[in-house]
Amino acid sequence: MARARGPGGRGVVARLKDFLARFEHLAVRGMLLGIFVTGMLAEFVKPVGDALQGRTFVGGALLSLVAYVLYDAVKDLSSSVERPPVRMRVPSSNLAAYVRDAFDARKVDICFLGYTGETLKEVIYERLNLLLDGTGHATEVNIRMLVPDFSRTMAVPSRVGAAGEPVDDPVFRERLADRCQEYDSQLREKIQEFDLVRGVNVTCEYRLYHGVPRDKICIFNESLVMHGLYDVSVTMRWRGENYYDPKGYQTELSVWSLREGTAVAEESVAMWTKHFNDLWKLGSTPRWRLP
Repeated sequence: MARARGPGGRGVVARLKDFLARFEHLAVRGMLLGIFVTGMLAEFVKPVGDALQGRTFVGGALLSLVAYVLYDAVKDLSSSVERPPVRMRVPSSNLAAYVRDAFDARKVDICFLGYTGETLKEVIYERLNLLLDGTGHATEVNIRMLVPDFSRTMAVPSRVGAAGEPVDDPVFRERLADRCQEYDSQLREKIQEFDLVRGVNVTCEYRLYHGVPRDKICIFNESLVMHGLYDVSVTMRWRGENYYDPKGYQTELSVWSLREGTAVAEESVAMWTKHFNDLWKLGSTPRWRLP
C-alpha cells in the first residue's frame, strides 16, 4: 500500500513550493510599488522628505515603476517558455547504488517487474550478505519479483526466423524459467540464514505475468521508481541459432523520487506503484513454488 502523504497525497515540500510560487509575484510587486509610493511621497510631501533627509526620490520612484512593469513582462515571458525538467536516466548497472540507499531504511520494500531479474538479484544478494554481517539498519525486508510466465508461447524470448520473425522455442523458454527458479532459490537460501538473526525479518516472493517482457520497473521503499523499456530486438547466439533475448543490464531507466518534492514525481511514483500492485494481484504462483 502506498504511504499517505497528507491531503490529496501531496508532500509537505511540494505544497510549500506551490505556496511560495503563488505569493512570490505578489511580494515582489508589493515591494516595488512600496518603493515607488515612498519615493513620490518623499519628493512632494515635505514632512516625509524631511524625515528621509531631503534626498531626491523622483528618479528612484520612476525606476521602481519601470522595474514593476519589466517584472510583469519577464514573468509572463518565463511562463510562456517554461519547460518541464529533463528526466534523469541511469543505466541498469547503477542499480547497486539505489539498492544500497533502500537498505539504509529500517523497513525495506523492493518490487521488480521485468525479465529474469538477474541484475537486481545480484545486488540484493550482496546487501543481504552485508545485513547478515551486521552492516545496515534494516529490521524488515520485503522483496517481490514479477517475471514472465515462460511456460506460455512467447514472441520474446524466441528464436529468430529466416525472415527475422519470432519463432517460439519451448526449450529456450524453459532455460529462462530455470534461471528464474535458480535466482529464487539463491535468495531463499540466503534468507533462511536470517532465522538465526534476531530482530530482522526478510521475505521474498515470486509471481508470473503473461506477456512480452517490455517494461523494466524497480520500486524502492514506495518512494522511488525506476522505469525503462527493454530492447526487444536484441539477439544472442545459442546452440547455433539466434534468439531474441533482451539484456536487462543494458536498459536505461528513468527515475522518479519523492525527494524531488514535485507533483510530477509524486504522481509518477503513485502511478507506477499502483500499476505494479495491480499486476502483482493478477500474477500467478510459479510452478517451482507450488507445494
